[in-house]
Amino acid sequence: MHHSSEPQLDVLVVGAGAAGVGVAVALIKAGIEHFGVLERKEVGASFSGWPVETRFITPSFPTNSVGMVDINAVTPDTSPGYSLRITHPNGRLYARHLRDVALHYDLPISEHTEVKSISKLETGFRIETSRGGVLAKHVIWAAGEFQYPRLDGFEGSDLCRHTATIPSYHDLHGDDFLVIGGCESGVDAAYHLASLGKRVKLFDSGCPWESTSSEPSIALSPYSLERMRSEHFRENVSLYAETPIVSVHSKDEGYEAVTLDGMRIKTRQMPLLAHGFEGSHQLLGDLFEARNDGYPLLNDQDESTSSPGLFLCGPAVRHDNHIFCFIYKYRQRFAVVAKAIANSLGLTAEGLEIYRTYGMYLDDLSCCGQECVC
Repeated sequence: MHHSSEPQLDVLVVGAGAAGVGVAVALIKAGIEHFGVLERKEVGASFSGWPVETRFITPSFPTNSVGMVDINAVTPDTSPGYSLRITHPNGRLYARHLRDVALHYDLPISEHTEVKSISKLETGFRIETSRGGVLAKHVIWAAGEFQYPRLDGFEGSDLCRHTATIPSYHDLHGDDFLVIGGCESGVDAAYHLASLGKRVKLFDSGCPWESTSSEPSIALSPYSLERMRSEHFRENVSLYAETPIVSVHSKDEGYEAVTLDGMRIKTRQMPLLAHGFEGSHQLLGDLFEARNDGYPLLNDQDESTSSPGLFLCGPAVRHDNHIFCFIYKYRQRFAVVAKAIANSLGLTAEGLEIYRTYGMYLDDLSCCGQECVC
């Protein structure tokens, strides 16, 4: 039996980062009133937790007047570039922007409320939280990735430190560093350490800095490539492409990393992991079917194929070969999710058409199957 005092909502959004705040605004535009947002820390907490030196690789610039939206905006009518007066904001500034958006729209966010479990009922879901139970007809999972770093992958990975746990690269003592993972966060770590005069060895199982793909989810951004050409990066960073690390061991007063081809690299400093995130979707494994790559299997409305009424928003959204891991990609699905929920509640959701006007309403996935290489 359920206690009658438990709140009953039309929609519950889990997470108040870029995805949670963005889709919550879309719910308002769709005419949905009885919804709530749960955040286990504070609004924008993942961004606040970035290393203080780390900045957005995607540039912010207000372009609404020409029918386009700031590439880091989560709503059609806001622009972090305009409000923050900066092109590449750091995480703390962007978290402030998200808080401003949440305040502007008076979003019903409950901070410091952790979701313990989600159970599928005959009609809707029961959500157990650190503050009690909630009933909701629909759930949107928007809890993100950054707070769930990938800590495994090879023997001795527990002897390494993930870059997502570093408050500032200035705090790291020592002169020689080993960074494992050569995509965006690995290059970012190497860049900031090199700018402090540290020597860095950067290892990757592939060679992302030589990628010829124009798919930004698998190739390094121009922002990162530009920083790799800086004088201190070229002087202080050694690149090891096609050289996967297979183990790390404690050695003497430091560590020893071993590559697949048997190279041994000694370092006094704890090696830094920059090989991605498990993501929060792993916490809901029993409510989603899995794709072959492990990501949740979704229908055309980003809804769970095994738990109707449960939707996914954020960087874990995948359709066929389409990867929605940047804000400007996954925000195109907010209106799709809001429309599906609104329709199930008997609402027409006409207010969502502004998303289409500003290129934030991608409901035809057939149009994004081609790379545009110039």
